[in-house]
Amino acid sequence: MMKKQLPPAERRRRIYEIVEIGAAGDRVSRAYDLFYTLTIVLNLLATILDTYDALHAKYNFLFDIVEMVTVAAFAVDYCLRIYTADFKYRGVSRGKAAWKYAVSFGGIVDLVSFLPVYLPFFFPSGAAAFRLVRVIRIFRLFRINAYYDSLNVITSVLSSKKNQLVSSVTIILVLMLASSLCMYSLENEAQPEVFSNAFSGIWWAASTLLTVGYGDIYPVTTMGRILGIVITFLGVGMVAIPTGIISAGFVEQDTRLKRLSEQANEYDLHFIKVQLHRNDPWVGAQIRQLGLPAGVIIAAIQRGKDVVIPKGDVELKDGDVLVIGAEFFKDDWHIELKEVELRRQSPWNGVAIRDLDISRQTLIVLVKRRGTMLIPRGSMVLREGDTVLLYTKSHISGAVSVEI
Repeated sequence: MMKKQLPPAERRRRIYEIVEIGAAGDRVSRAYDLFYTLTIVLNLLATILDTYDALHAKYNFLFDIVEMVTVAAFAVDYCLRIYTADFKYRGVSRGKAAWKYAVSFGGIVDLVSFLPVYLPFFFPSGAAAFRLVRVIRIFRLFRINAYYDSLNVITSVLSSKKNQLVSSVTIILVLMLASSLCMYSLENEAQPEVFSNAFSGIWWAASTLLTVGYGDIYPVTTMGRILGIVITFLGVGMVAIPTGIISAGFVEQDTRLKRLSEQANEYDLHFIKVQLHRNDPWVGAQIRQLGLPAGVIIAAIQRGKDVVIPKGDVELKDGDVLVIGAEFFKDDWHIELKEVELRRQSPWNGVAIRDLDISRQTLIVLVKRRGTMLIPRGSMVLREGDTVLLYTKSHISGAVSVEI
C-alpha cells in the first residue's frame, strides 16, 4: 500500500519544522539539528586543520571532500529555508518572506557559508578574494548557540545587559582617548617619533587600560610614567566593570530560572479550550479589549491549522479555539456546584426560570442545551434534556455534584 502524500502546503510546513529548531518530541527535527551541528563542526575543523602544512600535504584531498560535502549541505539548508520562509515570517507573501530571510543576519551568514566556494567556477579571477570571504562561515557557530539552551544563556545575558555593557565600553573608549591626548602632551618632546600626534597613543592607552602592557610603547619622562601608573590603576577598575556586569547577569539568570522552577511547584494552572462562534461578543475584538480578570490568560489561539501567539493586538475571529488558563485559587470557602439533567417528568420542564419554585439560596449558573452553553435569563423556558448547572445549599433529588 502506497503511503499517502501530504499536500504541498503541509509538506512545506513539515520541512520548516524540520529545518528549524526541533521540539523535544520531534525526533526527525532533532536528528536534523544534530546533523546540522556536526556538519558545522566538521567544516570548521577541516578548515582549521588544512592550515597546517604537514596535514595539508598529507590529507588535502580528504579536507577538500569534507568541505565540498558540508558546503553542499549548507546550500541545501539555505534553499530549504528560502522555500519555507513564509512560515517563519507570517503575514507576508512568500516572495517577501524569502527576501526578509535573505537579508537577515542569519540569511547572509548562511549564504556566505557556501556561495564563495562555488563562485570561482564562474569567476576564476577572483578565487583568492572569494577564499578570504569564506572565513565568515565561522559565524555559523551562532546556529549551534541557538540549538542548545546551555549556550543560549550567554546570548540572553548579553542581551539583557546590553545597555550597561554599552555604557561601560563607552567609558573605556573615552578614557582611552583622554589618556592618548594626555600622554601625547607629556611625551611628544621626548619621543616625537613614538607619540607623533594626538592619536598615536591610542595603542598604548588600549594595552595599558586593558592590563595587557606589551611594552612596545611606553613613557620615558617622569610625568609620563606617573600618568602611566594612574592609567594602569584605572584600567584594572575599568576592565572589572563589564566583567562584573556579565557575572551579575549570569547570577540573575540562574536565580530567575530557579525561581521559575520553584514557582512551578507551588502554583498550578488550569486550562480549558473554548471555540468562538459568529455571535460571540469576543469575535472581532482584540485580546487587550477583553478585560480578562487577573490570573486569567489566553495561552494560545488555534486558528485552522495554525497556532497564533496571543498578543494584545491580535483580533479574534469566528472559529478560533482559545486555550484559556487560570491560576489555582486557594481559599477556605468551597463552592459546590450541582448539575441537574431535566427528564420528561421533571417539574421544571416548560417552566420559565423566574417561575421556578426554588430556594433563595439556589442560583442557576448556566444551562446546557444540545451542546450549547446558554446564559440563564429569567424569561428562559427550561426544556426536557437541558442540563442545569446551579449553586445551592439545599438538597435536590437527582443532582450530581460538580468539582471545580
